[in-house]
Amino acid sequence: MPGADRRDTQEKGFLSHMAEEEQGAGRSRSAGKKLHEAVCVLLVELCERFTFFGIVCNMILFCTAKLGYRSHQAAMVNMCFVGTSTLTPVLVGWLAEYLLGRTKLVCICMFLHFLGTALLPVVSFPFEDVHIDRRHILLTLPKREQKIVFYFALLTASLGIGGIRAIVCPLGAYSLEDCGPKELLSFFNWFHWLVNLNSAVVFVSISYIQQSVARNLGFLIPFVSGLMAMVTIHMVRGEMIYKPKADSSLLTTFGVIFSALKACCVRYRYLGTALASWLDHAKENHGGHYSETQVEGTKSLARLFPLFTFQILYRTCIMQIPSGYYLQTMNSNLHFSGFVLPVAAMNVISIVPLLILVPILECINSWLFSSKDTGHSPTIYIVTGHLSAALSVAAAGFSEIHRKRFPQVEQTLSEELLLVSSMPCFHLAPQYVLLGVAEALVTPSCSLLSFWLVPERMRGISMHFLALFNGAGCFVGALFVQTAHAGTQGSWFPHLLHEGKLERFFFFLASIMMVNTLGFWAVAHRYNDLREDCTNEFRGSLPGEKLWKHGKAIKHYNAVLESSPLLSPVEKT
Repeated sequence: MPGADRRDTQEKGFLSHMAEEEQGAGRSRSAGKKLHEAVCVLLVELCERFTFFGIVCNMILFCTAKLGYRSHQAAMVNMCFVGTSTLTPVLVGWLAEYLLGRTKLVCICMFLHFLGTALLPVVSFPFEDVHIDRRHILLTLPKREQKIVFYFALLTASLGIGGIRAIVCPLGAYSLEDCGPKELLSFFNWFHWLVNLNSAVVFVSISYIQQSVARNLGFLIPFVSGLMAMVTIHMVRGEMIYKPKADSSLLTTFGVIFSALKACCVRYRYLGTALASWLDHAKENHGGHYSETQVEGTKSLARLFPLFTFQILYRTCIMQIPSGYYLQTMNSNLHFSGFVLPVAAMNVISIVPLLILVPILECINSWLFSSKDTGHSPTIYIVTGHLSAALSVAAAGFSEIHRKRFPQVEQTLSEELLLVSSMPCFHLAPQYVLLGVAEALVTPSCSLLSFWLVPERMRGISMHFLALFNGAGCFVGALFVQTAHAGTQGSWFPHLLHEGKLERFFFFLASIMMVNTLGFWAVAHRYNDLREDCTNEFRGSLPGEKLWKHGKAIKHYNAVLESSPLLSPVEKT
């Protein structure tokens, strides 16, 4: 009998050892697969951003020199394209969820991306000067047709960009469910660091090719980059087509809000009853049409609406880099040691502070999050970033006054002879640096708050709302430009900068951005606490959320029992 006991003990030890080895191998395979998927998603993300920045970087120069647009019109086109590319992921995400399958829709979006990037070289190709068999043939594409093809190409490219961002590269594809605030902030910091490193390469390389080497072939580079992204998606489409969990939808959230508003107005007029929150009117037990789980999730999202609203003017300031700042640089002296700098290369000056600050901020965040007693919130980063953006726009106004004091000289850009200020373009560096500091502080922090301060099932909706408000900031910037130009007869946003008062536009924008900063500072205390008990208040208090997590745990336990090959049928029962 002692020998039998020893054999039983040895067999149990052997089985336990085998189980541990198999679990370790399973974890290794799962980790390897997740790493492979993350690398593929990041590669496609970088290719898509390469295409996007390649289209944006010299659009103003192309519109003014090739299409004959006025300066304010070119700036508005650029801002509207950026805003559309920001909003289309929300639209495509809704289409993928309700109308079309994700695989079918990603194929459509890849085709649109290909079509848009292929049509841009058609617009920029020199049709008017073609030689065939020693004969000079004039192929003139009228300006009207050029503009139609140009707008159609921008629209299809933005829809394709939205599809890739929403379906192939959504935030959920990076498996952030189990990350805490420290890990999330670190992820957002390094993610934006990589995106901006990619954009720095674009602004230096593509802008130089478009402006100096082969201006008519410059749009072929975004086309090739888009083709690379589509090939990458095709190669690993089975693993990269991210399928999110069935959770709250954008339409449900809007439905809760509109139902609550309607019921609130009716009850205020006829009944006069008051509830703890106006959104409670949408609950079924208060006469509404939505469950308590849906309403409570929308309430946690509504808590972030002030944060989203204050990002609109900030995004308008950021959009001065591809609009107002670009025009200032284009009308400055770009010669440096006998070399003509690309206009968009000045954008790199705004990226360098971000590339430097991110590692420093990582060290600061590690120290701040190391204390278990405090839940550090990055709201101070957002306030500082908003202040930096306001100072940047004010500095642009003073730089404009300084720029017009220099005598004018002739300068050739994209084979167009322009009269520009002799002031070196590097005098504009402070305003670029301040906006770069603002981006390093604000964008990752806003992403963290939008992702962390809502229930897990509402995180995708929260990031969609952040994208909606960021896109609104781009269109508000275009509206400001049009209003300033029309309301001052072209004085505040002139076509020829030395004949107008562009500095007044910058000072106006800086003043309202300062008010915006003070407004956010007044409400920032709502987002100051990121401690676990604070987040549990939103993520664990919902009855539906608790039942969902409980059911998820039971399914996981049953799956482990069923998949284990080391348990006999008797032991499983």
